[in-house]
Amino acid sequence: MAAQTIAEAAILEGRQAQAFPFFGAERRGAPVMAFARIDDRRICDRTQVAEPDMLVVMDASLLDIEPVALGLKKEGCAVVNSPMRPEEIDLGVVARCVSVDATSIALEHLKAPIVNTAILGAMARADAFVSLASIQRAIVNRFGEKLGERAGSINSEAAGAAFERSREGMCRGERKMQRGNAWLPTWQETPPGVALGRWERGGMAVGPGSMRQNMTGTWGTSSPTYTRARCIGCQRCWFICPEGCIRRLEDDSLEFDLRYCKGCGLCAKVCPKEAIAMHRKGAGA
Repeated sequence: MAAQTIAEAAILEGRQAQAFPFFGAERRGAPVMAFARIDDRRICDRTQVAEPDMLVVMDASLLDIEPVALGLKKEGCAVVNSPMRPEEIDLGVVARCVSVDATSIALEHLKAPIVNTAILGAMARADAFVSLASIQRAIVNRFGEKLGERAGSINSEAAGAAFERSREGMCRGERKMQRGNAWLPTWQETPPGVALGRWERGGMAVGPGSMRQNMTGTWGTSSPTYTRARCIGCQRCWFICPEGCIRRLEDDSLEFDLRYCKGCGLCAKVCPKEAIAMHRKGAGA
């Protein structure tokens, strides 16, 4: 939606634009990419963008699992959703950076950690290739049409707030970046569904259970805290957890594997004694 909206804003200014997403695992919370091109001339290239002029990182936790800054042009700019100052952010490359706590802005205006409109305001602050006024108009058009006039208005306000609160500087380039392991089998090596056992190839797990190496806990904005004294051992949380992150110990207490917890909050909702509470990551308990 963010890529489509920035493209629509450019079109409102009489320019050419295109936008399209790229999905990996199609599940809520999974890392995805989207691309946008803007030009004064007709755009004929419809491939993914490998060397962007602007990199937009909507979740700073991606920096720990993906080499997101690979390909960013030397004269390019990065926009990062983070409460940290640009000088504190390590992208793996030294580049001009604009940081904004888009998650907090979204929670204030939308009452949900949906940052795709707030981040557009930071993009306008980073580069005037599209004006903030056009971005806000595109937001009202797109979100207002889908969700109603009020939704269009508050999303537009979120973009304006992000524009005002954005901070500009230079990010650090100390992080080591390398592409993840890729398994490109010949047809003879392709496993027939889940019939094969789990095995290793080139450092990458293949077969049933291979998702265990994907630390999905970085996807969420919240994480649970557990108060043992309040727990009555009903195990409702253990039963409902969609990721199997909760383990029952011998003394009937619970252990949470936060490496795979995406912060859905279902455990806290079903707990009858409020022994589990959800807290924003990085904000303290």
